[in-house]
Amino acid sequence: MTDYTHYAATQHPAVTPDFPDLETRTTGQEPEDTRLWLRMLSCCTLIENELRSRLRSEFQTTLPRYDLMSQLTHAPKGLKMSELSRLMMVTNGNITGITDQLEKDGLVERLKDDSDRRSSLIRLTMKGRRYHRRMQRAHESWIQSLLGGLAPNARSALYNLLGDLKQSTYARLPAV
Repeated sequence: MTDYTHYAATQHPAVTPDFPDLETRTTGQEPEDTRLWLRMLSCCTLIENELRSRLRSEFQTTLPRYDLMSQLTHAPKGLKMSELSRLMMVTNGNITGITDQLEKDGLVERLKDDSDRRSSLIRLTMKGRRYHRRMQRAHESWIQSLLGGLAPNARSALYNLLGDLKQSTYARLPAV
């Protein structure tokens, strides 16, 4: 048992995982901000890994493919690759690879952009919209299931606190 695992077992037995994560590698002596960061990262990683696993097993797809399709649902006329890249916070190369696969599967299509002949717009096909709706319903159900262990007032408080953190973090970022 690591120092942190021992610390967590005595202070917060409910958060001591049966398997190691980033948080369990700490000693409990780190600054509170570091421990908070590692706890948030561990929670995000646990949830994200479960979503990846379920998307793969139930829909034979990946989280990046689901995410790209989700972005396109908000833009029925389509988005440029650079817009998708910015929204998903990944490189244009990643977007190109995912788009190529989705196009091959008939889930997205490339359209010429009338305002810029050098670029194209990516949009969901009818097949892509139907497929995404099925995935989205399942995804929402999975999220509810994974977060369902928190009481509604705790979820609301956590949401508000994370909003405060997001705003505070943005305020401290260097101007671009």
